[in-house]
Amino acid sequence: MCGGKGTRLESSREKPLHPIDGTAMVDRVLAALEASRVETISAAVSPNAPATRAHLEERDGVATIETAGEGYVADLMAVLEPPELEPPVLTVAADLPLLEGSVLDRILAVHGDSDASRTVCVPAALKRRLGVSIDSRLESDDHLAPTGVNVVGTTDESTTMTDVHYDPRLAVNVNRREDARIAAGMLRNRSAEDR
Repeated sequence: MCGGKGTRLESSREKPLHPIDGTAMVDRVLAALEASRVETISAAVSPNAPATRAHLEERDGVATIETAGEGYVADLMAVLEPPELEPPVLTVAADLPLLEGSVLDRILAVHGDSDASRTVCVPAALKRRLGVSIDSRLESDDHLAPTGVNVVGTTDESTTMTDVHYDPRLAVNVNRREDARIAAGMLRNRSAEDR
């Protein structure tokens, strides 16, 4: 999901193309998807982000799906419309630059063969501890914040499960400048630890 305007980020670039430690956020998310067991990758783009569309159309192995850019839920519904797209469908927001393939594989393993949809959340307290913004909370539990990762199953909304992960790689959605600064610092620390 990479068709949002990203006005809160106040970047000179479209939000998905905003660099975090030198790499566009959408490229970091694509790397995580490519490292996971996900079989097919499609990117939901919109008129709000034409440079992102052009960037993605140059990448091998990524199909683009045009949406109206009317918001996350409306764009998600447009993505799920084509009959050739069979659930389960993993949806990932382009503003999760710390995401890794192993995290996505763990989410898919929890889903298993279930027909239910899943909303992946983190505790709002984790986001506060990390110092990143909390722009939405789960309607049924305001102690939880949606991550932008979901599994869309075949059953209706009433059977949506909530998966809670205490994982900073899911907690850092870059919506504001400070979020971007924190994410870049975390990536640099992770790189230093890997050496």
